[in-house]
Amino acid sequence: MAVYLDHAATSPIRPEVLSVYLAALQEVGNPSSVHSFGQSARRNLEEARESLAKSLDCHRSEVIFTAGGTESDNSAIIGLYWARNTPDASRRLVVTAGTEHHAVIETVEWLENTQGAEGVFVPVTAEGQLDLSWLRQFVAERHDEIALISLMWANNETGVIFPISDIVALAKPYGIPVHSDAVAAFGQIPISFKDSGLTAMSITGHKIGAPVGVGALIASREAKISPTSHGGAQERGIRSGTLSPALATAFAKAAEVAIAELPIKSGSVAAMRDRLVAGVKQIAPDAVFSRGSQPGLPGTAHFTFPGCSGDSLLFVLDMNDVSVSNGSACRAGVAQASHVLLAMGRSRADASSALRISMNCTTTEADVDAFLAQLPKGYESAKAAGMPSK
Repeated sequence: MAVYLDHAATSPIRPEVLSVYLAALQEVGNPSSVHSFGQSARRNLEEARESLAKSLDCHRSEVIFTAGGTESDNSAIIGLYWARNTPDASRRLVVTAGTEHHAVIETVEWLENTQGAEGVFVPVTAEGQLDLSWLRQFVAERHDEIALISLMWANNETGVIFPISDIVALAKPYGIPVHSDAVAAFGQIPISFKDSGLTAMSITGHKIGAPVGVGALIASREAKISPTSHGGAQERGIRSGTLSPALATAFAKAAEVAIAELPIKSGSVAAMRDRLVAGVKQIAPDAVFSRGSQPGLPGTAHFTFPGCSGDSLLFVLDMNDVSVSNGSACRAGVAQASHVLLAMGRSRADASSALRISMNCTTTEADVDAFLAQLPKGYESAKAAGMPSK
């Protein structure tokens, strides 16, 4: 029986989510239309918005539906930059980190290449945690030049959880907006947008058992975000385009289920993760648990296996019906060294030897047993193959 341990890449649609999604797909109507069909669609959309807002602990007006995490990151970073830089060109610094998702890093690079921005990267420790002392000093010295700060809530590869409240606290005295990519964190650990103090936050549905193709940008009611798309001014004028009430309904249901299961994730899922980590260390004593002692997501275990290609190990495991990943899903299907590990100061060889195992509430002890049973053979085969030549 095939074992799926790559929930951090995408988590299968939950049965209860699929049920409401299929029912919602039967409904007809554009939510922007004024006739009865349109108004019915609008009602379904707004009910989904209300439900999602409850799961996020935010006001319903702060939920802006998008097509996913990447669009949400782009809209937040570019929109905040334009809103801050246009009236004051001296605000051209975008503070982020080298461990961010490519949806953040490449958006910052686009701003640098086309808009005159300058990306500033917060140093990270060998265990992947942010150097807050450096950030605090930088903000104090250069706050007049900072357009925004964008730092994720939890890392999608290593699972390291970042101190968002501390980041917001050091930015707040200077009125600097803070955005967080919470795609990896939402539905895995408790999140309150209201308590976070964030200006904006990005989430997506397919990480928590909703269909691919729906996400949200959570933007505070005070946020000034310039639109990056035009053609209808839906979603507070920040995001134009016809919305899918069916996708929104499915997303809201998935969020409801994920929040209800948080105690399970912090309990039995975290316990399975710990058992898996101990098992890996017994099988491969030289394997390195990437986040070390840093706080992490309950279902994520990320390792490097020195002298072993992560790709080779992944393929051997896959041939034996165990699906894991190297880290973030390959960019355009091309595997490469983990930029997250490189930013953590690891060598390119180590950054190419990574393996991420990610679990959810549907993961069973038998799944963990299957992984641990296949790892010795996979590890030996991958070590024998060695590292790929450059």
